[in-house]
Parts: sequence; C-alpha cells; structure tokens
Amino acid sequence: MQSKATSVENYIQELPEERKTAISELRSCLQKNLPTGFIETMSYGMITYCVPHSTYPAGYHCDPKQALPFISIASQKNAISIYHMGIYSDENLLNWFVNEYPKHVKTKLDMGKSCIRFKKPELMPFDLLGELFSKMTVQNWIDKYETAYVKKA
Repeated sequence: MQSKATSVENYIQELPEERKTAISELRSCLQKNLPTGFIETMSYGMITYCVPHSTYPAGYHCDPKQALPFISIASQKNAISIYHMGIYSDENLLNWFVNEYPKHVKTKLDMGKSCIRFKKPELMPFDLLGELFSKMTVQNWIDKYETAYVKKA
C-alpha cells in the first residue's frame, strides 16, 4: 500500500477521511518537536523526515541519492505506522520509550524493530511521541548512523 504521491499534501489528500486527521496531527507533532535540521519530504511512499544532503552529503547507504532518513510516517492497511530509525539504533532510547509507553496508553505496545504501529489512531499518545521526536538531534542521528552503518577506512 505504498503511495505514489509526490508531495506531502498530495499524500494526505489521498488518505481515507478517517486517517487524514490522525496523520495531519502526527505530522504537526513532528514539526513542533523534531530538532532543527531535519527536512520533510516524500520517500519510499511515506512522509519522511531526513538529514539533507547539504548536511550529510554521503546520503543513505542503501541509495546515496536519497537523503539520510530518520523518521517516516505512513497510513498502512491496518495501522498508522511510525518508522523511527533512532529507536532502531539506540537501545537507551528504545528502553525509555518502551518503559514510558504504558504510562500514556493502556493498550499493549505494537512495535517492530523501528516501527511503532497504531491500529486505533485515537489512542496515539501525542505528548509521548512529541518527547520521543525531540530526543535525537541531527548530529546525534548522524553519529549513531555512522557507528552502525558506515565502514571506517
């Protein structure tokens, strides 16, 4: 269910009505809380926040033409998904989120390695997500990324 939208606005417009509000609110939460330096774009059919080539010229190791992705959000078939590469790469951040989640939401956390899924958009804990989005700067992400993926000469 990958979108072919070329802009964030087009992506949101093609969503079912019941998802437009939740994705828009999630986008707003990201824009308010994400540290300075990330840019918003469409990538892999999702709204993506990434480190631009002007900051990190090497780009994404899987496809260097792509800017370095950090967080993507998507309306999937059965859920709204947040792909957070910081959680995937930072065990302390992952542990913090897993421990905080039950303080905000009574339902079980539905999560993969970097993917947090919300089957009921009305249960998204925006305060907690805002805090999560604020916890890693562009430089923190570049450092984590290079430690995990970039081969040292």
